[in-house]
Amino acid sequence: MKITFLGAAREVTGSCYRLESAGRTFLVDCGMFQGGAEAYRKNRVPPAFDPAALEFVLLTHAHIDHSGLLPRWVKLGFRGPVYATPATCDLLEVMLPDAAYVQEREAERNRGRRAGVPLYTVAEAHAALDRLRPIEYGRLLDLDGGLRIRFNDAGHILGSAILELWSGAGRDALKVVFSGDIGQAARPVVKDPTPIEETDVLIVESTYGNRLHKSLDATENELVEVITQTLARGHGNVVIPAFAVGRTQEILHVLADLARRGRIAKGLDVYVDSPMATKATEVTLRHRDIIDDETRALIAWGADGKGRALKVHFTESVEESMRLNALRHGAIIISASGMCDAGRIRHHLRHNLPRRDSAIVFTGFQAAGTLGRRLVDGAKEVRLFGEDVPVRARIWTIGGLSAHADRAGLMAWLRGFKKPPKQIFVVHGEAAVALGFADLLREELDWTVEVPRGGQSFEL
Repeated sequence: MKITFLGAAREVTGSCYRLESAGRTFLVDCGMFQGGAEAYRKNRVPPAFDPAALEFVLLTHAHIDHSGLLPRWVKLGFRGPVYATPATCDLLEVMLPDAAYVQEREAERNRGRRAGVPLYTVAEAHAALDRLRPIEYGRLLDLDGGLRIRFNDAGHILGSAILELWSGAGRDALKVVFSGDIGQAARPVVKDPTPIEETDVLIVESTYGNRLHKSLDATENELVEVITQTLARGHGNVVIPAFAVGRTQEILHVLADLARRGRIAKGLDVYVDSPMATKATEVTLRHRDIIDDETRALIAWGADGKGRALKVHFTESVEESMRLNALRHGAIIISASGMCDAGRIRHHLRHNLPRRDSAIVFTGFQAAGTLGRRLVDGAKEVRLFGEDVPVRARIWTIGGLSAHADRAGLMAWLRGFKKPPKQIFVVHGEAAVALGFADLLREELDWTVEVPRGGQSFEL
């Protein structure tokens, strides 16, 4: 079997791996690159092979950096099935048309400057959805030609999966494991990552392989501090850029739990300004069988009439979103996109960044080249809608809510293997982080590790 690393190689976005075995070609993930002009170029590079020759695609989860180029592959001729968990399939029905809509709007704005052509249209996104084939956690799918696959809960977002793949029969079968994005243990909403005990080949993410997250207790304390300080003054808002899928639902869980325990005031006005986040929340409630016990208990508490922890408002229309810009104080606004490169969050930033009484709270990874990364790195001024906007609001980074395991979490999952894999590839991390994490695996586990470059191929 041969693997080619088409994305997320010494970078975080664009996850895509092409595998070739016995004349068959398929992909694991087909993610969009995110973050600036270079990502724009990479998303439009013609594929090095005919997409029509692909037999199938396996998706680890619904985040756009793992799934967002699927409509483009279909547009270019791919006609095979796309296997993913049922929750991932449901989330993609929300996310891919939304990504296409953003593409169409960007193309309209850029007409006459850049290409002015969307990467794919809403209609093409819906055509890609027709390729989806849901596979439940734990089910062994036997494909023709000696290929078998199984999805296991990765604890990252709803429906996220660690992928096990076998090629061949009996003791001679080659086993390959793709970690996907590994979540933190004991996080809100989703269950803990599934331990895997053995494999011949391992492809493992390294997003936060160089750092430790704050504990959930420390994270809650910091969130209580920023909310209490900001809203008690009576002059500002708390703006939280959040991924519509996963992070928004976790933040709502944490806020409701804090209110239930009396750590923040009950009845605070929380605005979820993202139609996609609203739909993703509805999908989450449909899949209660795969969320954790604590979240189910909190949902039941909120539904039994004992009291409202929060006043949560889901805004749908553009007009409703625009009205939020008139709110001068007392609001918690959760809006997408999580890296601030598109969507309604940019309007809320334009109205709150210049205000010393407001706070901007980042709870997730900010890729290089994104507006979110510039703010986290301390920019004093940013460009929004053709205007130079001063950054006077307080910028907070609260890492304990990250959907990715930190260094300790990754190492704990890796130590679950009973013996070292024969080949290990570290992916999905910025170059310095991936290289450093590979060194850690060599030093602490005595594993032989590769850190592939984009486009590099290996025989497995």
